[in-house]
Amino acid sequence: MKPCVAGVIPSRWGSTRFPGKSLALIGGKPLLAWVVERARQARRLDVILVATDDERIAAAARAVGADAVMTRADHPSGTDRIAEAIQGISADIVINIQGDEPLINPVLIDQVAAVLADEEAWDMATAAAPIRSVEELHNPDVVKVVRAQDGRALYFSRSVIPFVRGAEFPLAPVPGAHFRHIGIYGYRRKFLEALVREPPCVLETLEKLEQLRALALGGRMVVLDSDPDGIGVDSPADVPRAEALLRQAGLL
Repeated sequence: MKPCVAGVIPSRWGSTRFPGKSLALIGGKPLLAWVVERARQARRLDVILVATDDERIAAAARAVGADAVMTRADHPSGTDRIAEAIQGISADIVINIQGDEPLINPVLIDQVAAVLADEEAWDMATAAAPIRSVEELHNPDVVKVVRAQDGRALYFSRSVIPFVRGAEFPLAPVPGAHFRHIGIYGYRRKFLEALVREPPCVLETLEKLEQLRALALGGRMVVLDSDPDGIGVDSPADVPRAEALLRQAGLL
């Protein structure tokens, strides 16, 4: 039987660096609207929900025809918010589509859904792209990931990983070794529900990276290859950069 796949876009108002960023206008359209539009282009999603703690965001979601689910405001992570949002649906696989990625690739959403539907070995799936600049490699807002030969995630960090002993400083990215994490997660429902029953782990708290809870619990997470041309809107300074990339892609 074909599994039911839900795409959930977590979107809270109280972003530390950019409050209300989901409603920030990117090319005259709210950031959230861009993400919903991209999610709709994915072929493997049976349900698309926006999970939020703010009625303004819920109203914006409904304005673009998306279903909105109101969730508690005190969730420690988007993962916890998503787990609450899916309580009323019967999805087998849940895709966490980050609400600040206006250029998320619909093909990638489908690939994340497909690997969980087709390969029972994995509890979770996510993605990474090559790091191409020194600035990106050393930016703590760019999360790095290292993985095993089979694609399994070994660790995520805001620090430079892997470290290259003997290299000149500042370290330049090494092709095939340095990758940045792309903000998408796929979960098997049972693993997601088990994950949110556990409190944040020490590593998650130190790095402020929710995916480390899954690794600390022994979860098997596959990291797929992704297009490097996306952007996360984390601050007002990212808005013009996002608009430039959307123009470059012919979407503005």
